[in-house]
Amino acid sequence: MRERGLVPYRGRVLCRLVLSLALLAALAAVAPDQEVGTTTAAPTSTTSTTSADNPLAGRAWGVYRGAAELVWEPYERATGQRKTLLAKIALQPKSKWFGDWISDDTIADKVRDYVATATGGDPEVLVPMTVFRVMPWEQEACTRLPTRAEKASYRRWINRFASALGETHTLMVLQPDGPFARCAPRGSKVPSQLVAWAARTFAALPNTHVYLDAGAADWLHVDDAVQLLVDLGVEHVRGFALNTTHYDATSSQVSYGAEVVAGLAARGLPGKHFVVDTTQNGRPFTHAQWAADPRGRPFDDAATCRTPAGLRCVTLGIPPTADVGSPAWGLPARVRALAAEHVDGFVWTGRPWLHQQSHPFDLARALAVARTTPYQ
Repeated sequence: MRERGLVPYRGRVLCRLVLSLALLAALAAVAPDQEVGTTTAAPTSTTSTTSADNPLAGRAWGVYRGAAELVWEPYERATGQRKTLLAKIALQPKSKWFGDWISDDTIADKVRDYVATATGGDPEVLVPMTVFRVMPWEQEACTRLPTRAEKASYRRWINRFASALGETHTLMVLQPDGPFARCAPRGSKVPSQLVAWAARTFAALPNTHVYLDAGAADWLHVDDAVQLLVDLGVEHVRGFALNTTHYDATSSQVSYGAEVVAGLAARGLPGKHFVVDTTQNGRPFTHAQWAADPRGRPFDDAATCRTPAGLRCVTLGIPPTADVGSPAWGLPARVRALAAEHVDGFVWTGRPWLHQQSHPFDLARALAVARTTPYQ
């Protein structure tokens, strides 16, 4: 199976540098915005620190308990302190990735099974999901366009996925590492057009809230992110997602995302909201900071923290929640206000407990990020 990350990382890093060289140079000397958390749970109900029209608030977020989530079986087998640590991951509502490793013929059944397990049969439960289906993608997307057969398969797969979702309350992050749509050969818009078509398809469902992946604050300039989102069809959906495969600070993402919201409004698309991935940024660092000191590791497999006091290392961040403006997360007051206005949720879409955020499960990484997180 080919999941995201099972590709040579040198090419992937090169593409990132080509797409954002100017921004990375500017950020190279910037210190990370450290945030300190002290919470033990992830509130998901509507409070005074959430937007009044937030579709992710006011309902439980589903936790999938089954083999399709690679951390679940290791958690079930574990005992003692190891089980306690793995529970910090396994018992959180995570956004499972669905991609081309699931065939056109089986995707509908996989979605239905996942929804049934994550909701426990309760139709009011919200199911976080990630769709990562455009092929080719990442550095391969910079060298060739999808074939006719690949485009047909994509549409077939998306239609069957949407049909299986039906009326499910869904938080959907669509196409992680979205900026790779910008490197298509000869400036082609084909990858963007495929994502935009999927965005319209999913947004037509009654209870599916779509957030298009726009990279991260340490990737694209605001204007570039705005144009990307326009190309990806943001006009049809709730908004966008940030930091899915990066480790940058939540406060940076919130401030940056608010600028993107303003940029979209200036383009005639007001009122957009966003979600921020906080899975792996408990001790945040930018891509430029990693590039200056990679410690011999791929970006997707950046070094985990050794102690809770570690700096610029990978560990779990703010737990998944719609209560984004809570003082419990240790964010500055200005950032909390921006979050309450523009952010629908802090979500767990990244997977730092997997090898290169992809496959297979890495017990050592899982235990390290659970043991050192400042938030649980």
